[in-house]
Amino acid sequence: MHNISLHNQDFIWMLTVAFGFPILVIVLGEVVHLLQMRRKPIAATVRIVKNLVLPVFMFMIFFKYILKVNTGGSFVKIVETLFWISVIHAALSLINTILFAEAEANTWRAKMPKLLTDLFRLFLVLVGTAIVLALVWGADLAGMVTALGVGSVVIGLALQDTLGSIMSGITLLLERPFNVGDWLRVGEKVEGQVIDINWRSVRLLTLQRQVIIVPHQVIGKEIVCNHSLPERLYNQRIKIGFSYDSPPNLVKQVLTSTALSTQGIVAEPEPESKTSSYDETAIMYEVEFFIEDYENVEQILDRFMTRVWYAARRNNLVLYRYRYEYSSEPAVKTDTPSSQLTQNLNSIPGFVPLTKQQENLDDLAKGSTLQHFGAGEKVIRQGDSDNALYVIIAGQAAVTVKNESGKEQEVMTLSRGEFFGAMALFRGESNPVSVTAINDLEVLVIHSDVVDTMIERQPSLAREIGQIVEARRKSVNMAQQAEVPVNRHF
Repeated sequence: MHNISLHNQDFIWMLTVAFGFPILVIVLGEVVHLLQMRRKPIAATVRIVKNLVLPVFMFMIFFKYILKVNTGGSFVKIVETLFWISVIHAALSLINTILFAEAEANTWRAKMPKLLTDLFRLFLVLVGTAIVLALVWGADLAGMVTALGVGSVVIGLALQDTLGSIMSGITLLLERPFNVGDWLRVGEKVEGQVIDINWRSVRLLTLQRQVIIVPHQVIGKEIVCNHSLPERLYNQRIKIGFSYDSPPNLVKQVLTSTALSTQGIVAEPEPESKTSSYDETAIMYEVEFFIEDYENVEQILDRFMTRVWYAARRNNLVLYRYRYEYSSEPAVKTDTPSSQLTQNLNSIPGFVPLTKQQENLDDLAKGSTLQHFGAGEKVIRQGDSDNALYVIIAGQAAVTVKNESGKEQEVMTLSRGEFFGAMALFRGESNPVSVTAINDLEVLVIHSDVVDTMIERQPSLAREIGQIVEARRKSVNMAQQAEVPVNRHF
């Protein structure tokens, strides 16, 4: 009877290996496929069980219970060790899936630093290794712990700087004063965007596209300024000097409006201009504004400082910087205002008859101003009120309008000799379009009363302007209803 029971037990193990293994592989394969279809993270754990744990387990059963290899031999112990390693691997995958892979946003599990999860994984691996050595190989855990303690002291003394950096890194990760993507200034010289946080250091990408590695110990000893917290806004302050002849209120108004119109500078909080000090040769003003894209700070500052020159020139303000004067007036004028006007207006057919009379030229010279705009600057904005006629002397300008969906569409491109502003001037309404300088733009701004005087003296001028205005209005209406730009040239 005893021999029969032994044979029956061997037969059961043989059936388990021969039929149970293929059935389990098929079942687990279907489960993996179903979980992948539903995009469940636990599919990775089931795949490990199917491809690693189950084959090693069946391999161990085959040698121990069917071939009856000596269980005290090294070969069986090696197979058992491989089995327990695969079990530990599957267990770690399951723990990671349950705790972290399916963690909801803004929970402690989702915010757990990768460094801590790696340390926790290492701890579990060490515990599992000790259990395997004790159960399979019969190792003395007490002796192992003693040896590990002595070895840890030696290693700790040898790697105290590295371990200190790791502990500083753990502290930083627990406090979470910054994250990947934040812009930091460490101390007085190091500044960049966080691209990686690892065991011993933080990697920063500077504006010059250089990678700087800052050890955690250095960060722990320095003052760290996070430009991205509490909001992703960066404060910028610039000092600019103007002549004592330039009215302070006008200067502050020009600086504030220039900052508001500069791409990259946010409107909220609103830019602010202040009178800073009275120096020996200039009044110093401080402009304060905020930007969101710190990586573009140099381009934004260049754009703002460039537009300050054009704005100062349009408003007859004199710039000073580091005791060096930039006058808004040309140093030498070889042409008289009348001759300049004649040259500029001769390119417009409707104005040619007016240039033949000196009286008209004198009135135009008194009632018009020459203004400069930099590339990208808005000359007029849709919806604003403006009672002046703009004649392009040099450069190009784009006429745009917002369509029914609120998207800005380009209507036409204007070049030298063409004018704009007439649609608002003659109808007494707000500007139906926006006009933006494509490149450096020089325009002659003729005020409304002077335009009225010229029309009285030259009635045909009104007809010519009216025809152009009507044609442009049709193009504007088409662009407002279109989803694609209507590129037309007048």
